[in-house]
Amino acid sequence: MSVAVLLLLGLGLLEAEGRCFFNRTQEHCVCYRLSQESLGSIIQCLPASVVEFWGGELERYVDFPIDDMDPSTIDMLHSLGIRKIIFGDLLVPEILLARVLRFFSYTQVQELVFKSCVFKGRGNWGEMAGKGLPILSLHFHNVTFSPLTGRERDLSSLSSWLETLQDLAVTGSHVTSLPCDIGKVFRALRSLDVAQNSLGDESLMPAFCKGAFPQLQVLSLQRNNLTSYDSVCKSVQLLRELQHLDLSQNKLMADPSSSCQWPVSLRIFNLSSTGLDQVLVPLPPSLEVLDMSCNHLHAVDISLSSLKKLFLSQNMLQAVPSIRNCPMLNTLHLDNNSITELPWDEVKLLEHLRDVAAAGNPYNCSCSGAGGVQALAGMGHLGQGWPQDYRCHHPPHYQGRLVKDVPVSVLQCNSAAVIVPVCIVLVLLGVAGA
Repeated sequence: MSVAVLLLLGLGLLEAEGRCFFNRTQEHCVCYRLSQESLGSIIQCLPASVVEFWGGELERYVDFPIDDMDPSTIDMLHSLGIRKIIFGDLLVPEILLARVLRFFSYTQVQELVFKSCVFKGRGNWGEMAGKGLPILSLHFHNVTFSPLTGRERDLSSLSSWLETLQDLAVTGSHVTSLPCDIGKVFRALRSLDVAQNSLGDESLMPAFCKGAFPQLQVLSLQRNNLTSYDSVCKSVQLLRELQHLDLSQNKLMADPSSSCQWPVSLRIFNLSSTGLDQVLVPLPPSLEVLDMSCNHLHAVDISLSSLKKLFLSQNMLQAVPSIRNCPMLNTLHLDNNSITELPWDEVKLLEHLRDVAAAGNPYNCSCSGAGGVQALAGMGHLGQGWPQDYRCHHPPHYQGRLVKDVPVSVLQCNSAAVIVPVCIVLVLLGVAGA
């Protein structure tokens, strides 16, 4: 193989001994700290669809001559079945990466992942100008690189490739901003994951400026430094194709008087673990999934005709929210609240409801309380946690007992329904005897 091919397939070179391990069943090959002596073990990775390279430092190869490949080498790269390559725990000089990356155009690799890598220096990305790559998914996790601000020119050189990229993730990497011009390069991007970074409210409006990420459908802003519910709403209003938004694990403050309109295209909205104490309206009218678990909600009142899944676990609800105005609801999770009864009369009206989770609540095991839970269980609607996590808190003589073991027969729960007919019969018999 030529030096270029070796660099392309084996960026994990170090003097420490290592080798590649191929799992034929999973078509997965993992290489650890390859040495020049064990570099030949890369050959066994050629039938794999996923290849990982872990450990190494590449500065020694910065001056290696990397020439254009001959037709036979190009044909060999085209024939490889490798679809995904993962690089982990590497020190990567950008100048070397810029020279090697163009050879991916001869492969069928569709996904490129960097984990716990350090990118050093600045590469000459001009060599990639006008060159496309088959890579559709690009992921960075826990990586260190220079700030994105001021790198618009570098990304412009990569535009022929980046404007076809569909999936981008930069997570756990201390990102503080996404410049407007960078977002405009990603013309076809469908999914953007920037979770576990340091993005604040003031950085979102420039990031999602007019013309940025025009095809974006999935956006994860999970676990950043966002604090204003209204500011985030205004920042994503220009994302006309947005269908899935994850704001979980941010500490959001909300202004009840806000009337900000979320994109009408939104279908899935994750607001879990955001510290909210109320559900703010208006919500997107076509919303299908709403996750507000792990918050401080005391009550919920929503009306969404298209809502299918509602997650309200780990809140402070004392009663099941009214769901009559959510006719399409099929999933309702209410675990670990302060709910004492399940309103069977209302729940049974929802013909699509199939998955109800309400474990860990302090149930009042009166006949109506225990009866509603048992009725749902009898229809197979109670999922994980039934019956062991459904216990009585009231009345005292049932405290700690499983709800399923509480007797709810007609004789025990509605004595009037039995006594009155018996009395009537006795009276009639007495009259007849007289």
